[in-house]
Amino acid sequence: MISAQPIRWGIIGPGTIARTFADGIAHSRTGALVAIATRNPDKPGLSEAFPGSRIVNGYDRLLSDCEVDAIYIATPHTGHAEWAIKAVRAGKHVLVEKPIALSAYDADAIYHEAKKAGVFAGEAYMYRLHPQTKKIVDLIKDGRIGDIRIIRSSFGFNMGKFRPDHRLFANETAGGGILDVGGYPVSMARLIAGASQNKAFLEPEKVFGVAHLGRSGVDEWASAVLKFPNGIVAEVSCSIMAQQDNVLRIIGSEGRIEVKDFWFASGHKGGTGEIEIFGGEEHETLEVHESGWLYAFEVDAAGEAIRNGRMEFETPGMSWADSVGNLRVMDKWRAAIGLEYEIETAAKRSLNLAGAVVRPGKTVPKRVIPGLTKPVSAIALGFEFFPNFASASLTLDAFYEAGGNLFDTAYVYGAGKTEAIFGDWHQSRNVPRDDIVLIGKGAHSPLCYPEVIGKQLDQSLDRLKTDYIDIYFMHRDNPDVPVSEFVDAMDAEVKRGRIRGIFGGSNWTHERMDEAVAYARKTGKLAPAALSNNFSLAEMLDPIWAGCVSASSDEWKEWLKSRQIPNFAWSSQGRGFFTDRAGRDKRDDEEIVRVWYSDRNFERRDRAIELARKLGRHPIHIALAYVVAQPFPVLPLIGPRTIAELEDSLSALDIELTPEQVRWLET
Repeated sequence: MISAQPIRWGIIGPGTIARTFADGIAHSRTGALVAIATRNPDKPGLSEAFPGSRIVNGYDRLLSDCEVDAIYIATPHTGHAEWAIKAVRAGKHVLVEKPIALSAYDADAIYHEAKKAGVFAGEAYMYRLHPQTKKIVDLIKDGRIGDIRIIRSSFGFNMGKFRPDHRLFANETAGGGILDVGGYPVSMARLIAGASQNKAFLEPEKVFGVAHLGRSGVDEWASAVLKFPNGIVAEVSCSIMAQQDNVLRIIGSEGRIEVKDFWFASGHKGGTGEIEIFGGEEHETLEVHESGWLYAFEVDAAGEAIRNGRMEFETPGMSWADSVGNLRVMDKWRAAIGLEYEIETAAKRSLNLAGAVVRPGKTVPKRVIPGLTKPVSAIALGFEFFPNFASASLTLDAFYEAGGNLFDTAYVYGAGKTEAIFGDWHQSRNVPRDDIVLIGKGAHSPLCYPEVIGKQLDQSLDRLKTDYIDIYFMHRDNPDVPVSEFVDAMDAEVKRGRIRGIFGGSNWTHERMDEAVAYARKTGKLAPAALSNNFSLAEMLDPIWAGCVSASSDEWKEWLKSRQIPNFAWSSQGRGFFTDRAGRDKRDDEEIVRVWYSDRNFERRDRAIELARKLGRHPIHIALAYVVAQPFPVLPLIGPRTIAELEDSLSALDIELTPEQVRWLET
């Protein structure tokens, strides 16, 4: 039975928006405000601003307050993610004032924590829950103005003059227009584009952004164009130093809809909102009468979700996917104008997202590899897909805090960005160099020559902020160059102390590896002792990239078993082949079809699905467990794009397949 007891709210941060939200609670059906957390309890006027509520000294005390069910986060933007995660981990439901976080990566981390905790988490775009918004959506779905062509929307105001002490002009508090008000027109455009296809929202396929950055480095006025896959073009703009008309215009094939200040709906305290419809010579004004207070609608929507055991808003509220997608657009907008906040840099972001010191964990199992002085985690983390330090640090932190110590980098990844991010990460976290095992790679084609290795290693070490690498791979092979020259070049770096472990070949054939080992033994040089080729339950049929070599065939497995050379295997989970992205009737993903589709691979996929059902796991877990269960050392290289993906992959390490299960999966 659903409880009729009011949801007891606490608020972190007693600013202007907190007082507005408190009004919403006071006029809601489901909520009651019981406590306000502040770091300045003696500030005059607090009791008057929040009548009847306890004033709590410090945010942390609110998290442990047994009389609080849900917490509204009303701090400056830079505190949203930290306190949302802390509240969720304390078992509280959370509603976070927009933006829920600075980036889509941060928002995804919050929702992942909420999912694990089984609590409600939402982003507070109050207009989304108002009846006027639903009316606009219904008009679009009903085809009132035909097919939607163009959406124009703005949210802009003029602060009058530059105020260095105000949060909107402060880079260190993520000021500017895009995060503060730009999310409104972006979210409305995505909502309308989705409604035109009877979907909750739609993601743009292209985002083009421009802006004026003021003296403090934040956007003072900015515009973006969003191109949606159904042909709709949206023009959105925001500002803190330019008064705009703030009219939502939806232009269709048979007319247009206009709504002034759409986010304000029928008013803060209720009233009448207007939706104007133009079609040919006709002009109609639809009035939306609503006595309910604007912020009360989101209070009740959150309250009803909590009472019903839902963890997110229902449409047209911001679901988790909707919220992350909205921030992803703003991430692209910011990237287009070169806007990075100070708090996102390594110098300022030295703690994890929850505001804690990053410390090594013990969950990930370790294994001993000959030639290395310390055990390495049974899985290696690659992170070449992230656009900046702030996004990559989330996964780096989580991997290290789980006990991972093996990191995969390369000279060519992101034109050096990956190496630079890792260097910034381990220094900003004060991670002892002896705690980590670092994989580096160089001499990638077309510059696959022995004389390149030392020159590229110079740059790699500088970016990585270290004076040595533990494991170094020649990233490609050049059969036109004798293996002796490659071995000589690598042996020289070992003697210089810049490779202090093992080296080997990435995407090398076993014939060339055997030849290199034989030459080294004959001449007294250090022999290659590691490989980094593809290895997976699904055999790679066609190279993913030019020069790639797979080691998944029966012949390769016999060689690996006899040599016992560790293979640091890339694409060890088949790059999506063992997920719902693949299937005999799914041919949209060209790469998956070209590289993995064969009768033999699908039979293996079928068996992975069957075994996963028996073990209560997912097929991709079985695929990873297969790799680590080989009778020769294989260390998978994984490239998760979110913390959720990372933790999902790490969960497979507790699956111990028997030799019989391994053979059954293969044959």
